[in-house]
Amino acid sequence: MSQASSARPILLPLVPLYRLAMALRELRLRWGLEPVRRLRYPVVSIGNLSAGGAGKTPLTIALAKLLIGKGFHVDALSRGYGRQSRLPARVRPDGTAAEFGDEPLLIARQAGVPVYVAPQRYDAGLLAEADVLAQGMSDVHSVHLLDDGFQHHQLGRDVDILLLNLSDWRDRLLPAGNLREPLRALHRANVIAIPATESELETELRARGWQGPIWRLHRGIDVPAVDGPIAAFCGIARSGQFFQGLESTGLRLAARIAFPDHHPYTSADLERVLSAARRAGATSILTTEKDSARLGNLASVFSESLPLLTAGLRIEIEEESAAIDWLIVHLDHAPMRLPV
Repeated sequence: MSQASSARPILLPLVPLYRLAMALRELRLRWGLEPVRRLRYPVVSIGNLSAGGAGKTPLTIALAKLLIGKGFHVDALSRGYGRQSRLPARVRPDGTAAEFGDEPLLIARQAGVPVYVAPQRYDAGLLAEADVLAQGMSDVHSVHLLDDGFQHHQLGRDVDILLLNLSDWRDRLLPAGNLREPLRALHRANVIAIPATESELETELRARGWQGPIWRLHRGIDVPAVDGPIAAFCGIARSGQFFQGLESTGLRLAARIAFPDHHPYTSADLERVLSAARRAGATSILTTEKDSARLGNLASVFSESLPLLTAGLRIEIEEESAAIDWLIVHLDHAPMRLPV
């Protein structure tokens, strides 16, 4: 999302109120009114400053696979945005977004690790650790990955990975822009992860005094083989990036339909997609894996003559071995604790 598309100048007078709300929350944290609780095993948070997608879930999946390859027992903790229950739960990969949220489902299906959801991620972590102990794995290297956790101060973490891009760097605070926190908050991070294509951002970060590691991320999109024009739809925060990514692979988009982030699809929504696809002469319909997870049984409206296909979003870390070695050193030095 560009700065121009995210800026809402008419709402600038409301930014001081948002700043005041943030300041009050910082005071509550400082005074212990929102106590920070810690889990037994180390926590790695993957988050960002803006409201909306920045690749947190694909990076969580990538890190889970890399840490498993290094012999760690990995689980993921999530709020489970949009789920109907408030009780802590372990995600069933064959479940629905209404039960667990779309992003936890995607992590469970793609990363192959246990995923736990709860409004308070600490409660999700307690459930995860109870499972570890019940399986007699208390002596293994365990780590929690906290998806979208940079603003979730109530759970202590050992490593904070912050995704940042140039759009964020040039954006404004809510509600006039998309930033949930001012840029100075980046100094809470241990690692900043930026798009590999935005080398100027690394220069600006260093000029601003950032001395920690900077990971350069390569984003990719895996698309199925298709013939003819396609209609694409999605309900993610940065739909333009998805459409542009499809076109960069050589696909011809006959229609684009964007819904709000985490949109709960209805039959009427899918009829709108089908109608747009037919009018445009599309031969197939394409969406993201996250959107596909939210469709559930509604996906049955698509037919062989106009099939629904999915495109996978992935992230790779440049100099991956060095990045993971750095992370493991920090995890090895994290003390094992009794939950408090």
